[in-house]
Amino acid sequence: MIDLSALKGQRYAVMGLARSGLTAARALAAGGAEVLAWDDGAAGREAATKAGIALTDLHSADLSGVAALVLSPGIPHTFPAPHSVAARAKAAGVPIIGDVELLRRAQPDATYLGITGTNGKSTTTALTGHILKEVGLRVEVGGNLGIPVLSFAPLGKGDVYVLEMSSYQLELTPSLGFDAAVLLNITPDHLDRHGGMDGYVAAKRLAFQPGAPAPVAILGIDDPHTAAMADALEAEGGRTVIRISAEQHVPNGISAPDGILMDGGTRIIDLRDCPALPGRHNWQNACAAYALCRAAGVGAEAIAAAMRTFPGLAHRQQLVATLDGVRFINDSKATNADAAAKALACYAPIYWILGGKPKDTGLEGLDGFMPNVARAFLIGEATEDFAAWLSARGVAFERCGTMANAVPAAHAAAAKDPAGKAVVLLSPACASFDQYPNFEVRGDDFVRQVRALANDKNQGAPA
Repeated sequence: MIDLSALKGQRYAVMGLARSGLTAARALAAGGAEVLAWDDGAAGREAATKAGIALTDLHSADLSGVAALVLSPGIPHTFPAPHSVAARAKAAGVPIIGDVELLRRAQPDATYLGITGTNGKSTTTALTGHILKEVGLRVEVGGNLGIPVLSFAPLGKGDVYVLEMSSYQLELTPSLGFDAAVLLNITPDHLDRHGGMDGYVAAKRLAFQPGAPAPVAILGIDDPHTAAMADALEAEGGRTVIRISAEQHVPNGISAPDGILMDGGTRIIDLRDCPALPGRHNWQNACAAYALCRAAGVGAEAIAAAMRTFPGLAHRQQLVATLDGVRFINDSKATNADAAAKALACYAPIYWILGGKPKDTGLEGLDGFMPNVARAFLIGEATEDFAAWLSARGVAFERCGTMANAVPAAHAAAAKDPAGKAVVLLSPACASFDQYPNFEVRGDDFVRQVRALANDKNQGAPA
């Protein structure tokens, strides 16, 4: 755990007591700070009580003398309307920060590498951490990836924190200043939380706020927002700008339009030899991780060797099993259409499980991938909207309602596919919150249903 004893005797409010918030409250308390902790949900309050954290209702507590409000990233502080506790803090002149800010203040000497973007953050973060560990560096990996940063070990000069950063977290970390940061892409997402697309883009740009002495800014240039930002940052000066692409060759950057990762004109690795990095979107992730690791001083050959041993991430095109020649792929992290498109481009024929709590953009932009889809299996709140969308495009579908119904139905259909090489793909293009607390639990349910199928088949086999 990060030592916050420098804050001993100071008052800190913590709002939101899930993983990162509870860890922040514990670290502050262990450091001797006075902690005013609250969660609007009974589960969060119960977890805090079990952890020995006293509760204070921040909706009515006296906030005078509070050094900062440590706010869970999921709680709005601006758009669409500030949470009442955030509004009270602003009115009292209390700074609103996140747990990453506390890490940066407590461990100023380590190297900080940041990863943000609408899609691909988690794979790029995990791949970067894997490479750095493989070459023997002391590394901690987490942030939005799911590991609370204040649970990290303390690191010093020459050690590296690799942080996945959401737009919410970037807004709550005013003094971060990455040594090197990557912005993979920007497509519409979380627009209600940022007041529209301009606010979302501005939040992502915070990854490149000044702070480090010689910062490196790495930007994907395969969408107009990030390409324009690369030009703007270069014109602004004060940092090294590196452009990456999975769609075009970048003579002075990092690119892999045909799956061959190139550093300028130098061939580094054939990414098609890396089984955990399938598809063009993962080629962009690999370009980003390569650029980050080069910025951290790692040699090109060592990076290439480590990429070949990368095991991949659960819930990101994770191969769960192969039954009757049918591959089952868990891509539960695909919570919007743009993320689902990445998986839909990699396989055919696809027996597609989709649905959940729909995003505003629905299935927009997926028309071109429908020839890869043999049949769709709908779950969750989006069922009727998605049924209408699929019907209009001539895609066969079944209303399954739940994962427990969808997995065996998809398997039964895929096992009969005359083309062979069928894939049952969970790539929901939706948030999970109608049926599950998060995408991880949704993906775990998919894995559980696939394993149940496998067990049934084994039990039914002749002795």
